[in-house]
Amino acid sequence: MIKKAFQAAFPNTIPILAGFLFLGIAYGIYMNASGFNFLYPMLMGLTIFAGSIEFVAVGLLLGPFDPLKALVLTLMINARHLFYGISMLEKYRVPGFKKFYLIFGMCDESFSINCTAHIPEDVDKGWFMFFVTFLNHCYWVAGAALGGIFGGLIQFDTKGLEFVMTALFVVIFLEQWMKETTHYSSLAGLGISALSLILFGESNFILPAMALILVFLSLLQGLLTGKAEIN
Repeated sequence: MIKKAFQAAFPNTIPILAGFLFLGIAYGIYMNASGFNFLYPMLMGLTIFAGSIEFVAVGLLLGPFDPLKALVLTLMINARHLFYGISMLEKYRVPGFKKFYLIFGMCDESFSINCTAHIPEDVDKGWFMFFVTFLNHCYWVAGAALGGIFGGLIQFDTKGLEFVMTALFVVIFLEQWMKETTHYSSLAGLGISALSLILFGESNFILPAMALILVFLSLLQGLLTGKAEIN
């Protein structure tokens, strides 16, 4: 059962492997250039496992000790995970330690796969989601450690590397679009996000956009499901 779940989960994480290794190595190099040895990015990747915060944490570690600032920044940057968690309440009702690890290890990429993947009927869903999360976690830690170890040997400008994950999400969205029989929810997400961007600006649109999408999908769940079944 466990082996079959691993075999089913691994192919779904291959795109994340490429993105996480590349971006993780960039993060490790950044930490090395900031004066930290490889243990720092490796352990931070292992315990924090939140890429955006880990990049921000470099400046926090180099600056004056300010735990309140660190808390507020973390809440602001990772507030979207509140919505992820709400939407995964039912899926994450799995027995044993897997539930706690799934909660700890939920990142954007694991959420996207676990939320949309078609799990074979003969594969345990709990173990499938566990291995998706575990593999993505391993990719990030490995990339961060490699970047920290070899960062001193490589010299190049890392500006713009964060676009790797944007490109990855575009691919995931397109793949989901092709799997859908109807595109009402996808179009709603695009429309609400565009409207929020216009109204709130690029620095503040994520939270209101996600809140509106959640409300929209919750209110129209029956309608959207019904149309999908008709088609």
